[in-house]
Amino acid sequence: MSESAVTLLVGTRKGLFRLESDPVRGNWQLSGPFMAGNEIMHIVQSPEHSAHLLVSTNHPIWGAHIYASHDQGHNWQSLENTPHHKPGSFSPSLKAIWFLATMPQGHGVYAGIDPAGLFYSPDAGNTWEPVKGLNNHPTRNRWEPARGGFSVHSIRIDPDDTRRMVASVSAGGVFRSEDGGQSWEPANRGVRAENLPGEFPELGHNVHRVVQAPSEPSRLYRQCYNGLYRSDDFGLNWREITAGLPSDFGYALAVSPSCADTVFQVPESGSHMRAAVDGKLRVFRSDDGGGSWQSASRGLPQEHAYVSVLRQAMCTDSRPDCGVYFGTTSGHVFGSPDGAGNWELLASYLPRVLCVKALDLTQHGGDS
Repeated sequence: MSESAVTLLVGTRKGLFRLESDPVRGNWQLSGPFMAGNEIMHIVQSPEHSAHLLVSTNHPIWGAHIYASHDQGHNWQSLENTPHHKPGSFSPSLKAIWFLATMPQGHGVYAGIDPAGLFYSPDAGNTWEPVKGLNNHPTRNRWEPARGGFSVHSIRIDPDDTRRMVASVSAGGVFRSEDGGQSWEPANRGVRAENLPGEFPELGHNVHRVVQAPSEPSRLYRQCYNGLYRSDDFGLNWREITAGLPSDFGYALAVSPSCADTVFQVPESGSHMRAAVDGKLRVFRSDDGGGSWQSASRGLPQEHAYVSVLRQAMCTDSRPDCGVYFGTTSGHVFGSPDGAGNWELLASYLPRVLCVKALDLTQHGGDS
């Protein structure tokens, strides 16, 4: 395959699909499903070995598992062990594996699960241990399930200091560690939550997604139940950047791999509808870190498109012109080869899309 080609892995409710482009990303070939019948919850690529992938899956009968591939997703094997709470501490001890995060170097992997828990594997998912500092946090009795579940997700690690990380609890808020997960502090300063007392409550936030700018790792963007936010100090402080968007509600969020100020968001109607605002499937782009927003939706359906784009279902590739991709709850996958300037339909009538991941040789595609 040409170095300029892109492979998209599309995780759905009924298995994993591959979309492979030509060098100009003009024609795409679809294959799959792999792991047919499994919900594909999340996909990560090893930062050191481009062929090595992990996915978290869920099956209505066989439950939650992690699969590994060593050939960029052509073949998959189920790993023997899964991250889970000690039996008896929660019921069930594992409902779903929501999120995987690879360490910048080595074979370490973090996993966020439902019921809310964070786990670490030193050996690429073969064995797991609980991160007790978060799982047993003194504020845990103030966490509660969100509508989509009770999970830990959006685990972000600072590549310049891997002891510094954030993890999100839905619903509980973002938590921050500076000592490799031994201790955690709430990191929600400046974030509103209209269902809670106080202007900026310390805890209880329903976090939908947090992404990290690869070119500036201290820059984080955060989509919540109430509003979109930006942090320039790895979550210590947040400021709202919702102004200019047609809604403060949404899930999908992605950031350019080469410019921390370029961010993409899909607005949705609030909690009652949870679909594209006014039936217009739109992507909004900001080139000034959320200071202003413009619709970047040429080629997307602009009427009667009452679909959602879920939290892991949007990503970018690492090409200089920043391809952007997303999948919908109606099973349609859209791609833009020019930073959301123009959109094309890449695949249609797939099962409900849960996650999308761009693979390529440079491995700095914007947030998984």
